Amino acid sequence: MGVLVVDDDVRVARNHRELVQSLPGFTVVGVAHTAADALTEMARLRPDLVLLDLYLPDDTGISVLRRQRSPENAGHHPVDFLVITAVRDIDQVRAALHGGAVHYLLKPFPLTALRDQLERFAVARQRMAGAGQAASQRDVDRLFGLMRPSTATQSLPKGLTAATSELIAGTLREADGDLSAVDVSERTGVSRVTARRYLEHLCADGRAELRMRYGSAGRPEHRYTWLGPNTGRPQAG
Repeated sequence: MGVLVVDDDVRVARNHRELVQSLPGFTVVGVAHTAADALTEMARLRPDLVLLDLYLPDDTGISVLRRQRSPENAGHHPVDFLVITAVRDIDQVRAALHGGAVHYLLKPFPLTALRDQLERFAVARQRMAGAGQAASQRDVDRLFGLMRPSTATQSLPKGLTAATSELIAGTLREADGDLSAVDVSERTGVSRVTARRYLEHLCADGRAELRMRYGSAGRPEHRYTWLGPNTGRPQAG
């Protein structure tokens, strides 16, 4: 997934570039420090996502977003915008929302917040790619929910991210029966150890249940079943 970093601060742009490059599946295709360069690089590099600052020396980030979304650019390579800025003016927030920004991160913020948003974006893109031509209401709810973390995700243990938690939860939710950490690992692409950490968190959160399967020899196998959001019992249907 190609990312264009747009920020007038060279140091901030470098930090964001390094973070993006550290995430599997993401590649920084370019960096721009002005609105004019941002528009030029978007046309030349065709990124999938733009990390867009609103404070730019020659124009505003909102202007960049609007020009990219203008009718004259209809049919061009589609690009999404994640706004990253210190601008707290509600009119600017509203303009970013109306312009189609997937999220609005206020500086300063921990880099883990940006990582979480990028992972959410990747999971949402993955789900859209697998949804076919027609989306159900359930698909829509999940996609919009992925880009708008709830306050419940703030209770995640250190080292766990909301995006991966949603990916693991969705995999378990959609399974026909119970799954092991190995099963979840194979279906999501995360490591077995990582899958087990998230599965254990879902159990502690009351959304999944651990069951032990005993074989003829060796250790019992840990199997996980989706229960639903704090219901304490399997969901119907």
